[in-house]
Amino acid sequence: MSPTTKTPADAEAPRITFELVTLFPEMFDGLLATTVIGKAITAGTVAVHRTNPRDFGLGNYRQVDDTPYGGGPGMIMRVEPIAAALEAIAAARGPSYRILLTPRGRRFDQAAAQALAARPRITLVCGRYEGVDERVGSLVDAQICLGDFVLAGGELAAAVVLEATARLVPGVLGCGLSAGDESFSAGRLEYPQWTRPAEWKGQVPPPVLLSGDHAAIARWRRRASARLTQELRPDLLAAHPLTDEERKLLAAEAEPEAEPGST
Repeated sequence: MSPTTKTPADAEAPRITFELVTLFPEMFDGLLATTVIGKAITAGTVAVHRTNPRDFGLGNYRQVDDTPYGGGPGMIMRVEPIAAALEAIAAARGPSYRILLTPRGRRFDQAAAQALAARPRITLVCGRYEGVDERVGSLVDAQICLGDFVLAGGELAAAVVLEATARLVPGVLGCGLSAGDESFSAGRLEYPQWTRPAEWKGQVPPPVLLSGDHAAIARWRRRASARLTQELRPDLLAAHPLTDEERKLLAAEAEPEAEPGST
């Protein structure tokens, strides 16, 4: 139940706090100690606490699961340990927005991450085994899934939600423009990126990117982003139709330097 990291008493409060309810708190060690999330935790911008429902398990063996009513394979996580864990979190650190990671939840996307990033405290409840007792649903505010596939538990899904959300919090990436310019931020795939060397096995970046003409570069990137989305993810255009500007850019004659990989 202890936080992953402690900030000094005189430090500013974190901009966002995550509470992880998990039977396997050690699964998050790498994520929380490295990458931009680890740096944000060290800086005090992000706080993460882990609570194990087994600490609130029943009986001498700290039981957290049982056989399903009606029969069937596998075990079901009981409601009492999860409820007790959530109550302990609220008592220790205050209320939070509670989310259950489950296949029946709403599909997690960039818009959902942006909405969560505006919340000061989020609790992610990780299921295990064959699932959780139906009554756990009454203890949470929302249910989220990553996609139409099955995981052994909610920990990996929680890690994805945590990282996708935390990196949108101001101060985490260190560059205010980074998050807003990425794939899915406006319902578009990000434009192609290039770096050194200038030539590799006959492939070179579009000359416009080396021109120093920032307006031309911005136009190329908007056009490339719209084109990639149209070609690779047309489903995104159903929710986010092309703008008039994007249509004009795509309809314009292709500039020689706008073709990635041209030689």
